[in-house]
Amino acid sequence: MSTTEAGPVRHSRRAGYTAATHRTILDAARRLFRERGFFAVRVEEVARAARVSPATVYSVAGGKSGMLRSLTQLCSAAPIVTANLEQIRRATEPGRVLDLVADTTLDIRREWGDVLRVIMATAPHEPDAAASLAEATGRYRSGLLLAANRLAGLGALRPGVDVRHADALLWFYFGYSSLFTLIDDLHWSDGDAVAWLRAAAADALLAPVAGA
Repeated sequence: MSTTEAGPVRHSRRAGYTAATHRTILDAARRLFRERGFFAVRVEEVARAARVSPATVYSVAGGKSGMLRSLTQLCSAAPIVTANLEQIRRATEPGRVLDLVADTTLDIRREWGDVLRVIMATAPHEPDAAASLAEATGRYRSGLLLAANRLAGLGALRPGVDVRHADALLWFYFGYSSLFTLIDDLHWSDGDAVAWLRAAAADALLAPVAGA
């Protein structure tokens, strides 16, 4: 193997090692943040759980703020979100649009609910966490706006409800507050909470079907 061939191979291996290390660090941080809260966890504890040095945590993951930011980005860019947004663009039935919004909400809740709780609890007290939450919320809101526009394009909105109101109603029903209230405060199951929100959103948003 020539020197020029060896260089890219070494670079590829190093990049793969760094990515794997980053993931291990994030997994450890996620568990500790979930169990004890962001502020109670020290970088040294994450390093010990991930079996790396504290210096590696800083260089690879950016310390505590960097870890929380990465976890938040993974949540907001989850593959299911991208896939469902594309299906919303192609949906030809209003009910299907709401089904996709509800499905995305449920999937994110089940896979990333712990991260959402941590970032929401941390954001009011930590500027970097607040910025990460704002970025994630912006992505989420853009998806709801896409759904509102699709419903409008299908001529499905109730009289008096325009895209702006539809976007606001979708955020009301499928944003953070309603879901966590039903689950955390009222102890509904994930499925029951999302099913109720989907039905309530349909009543608020969609025009009555003739003859129904």
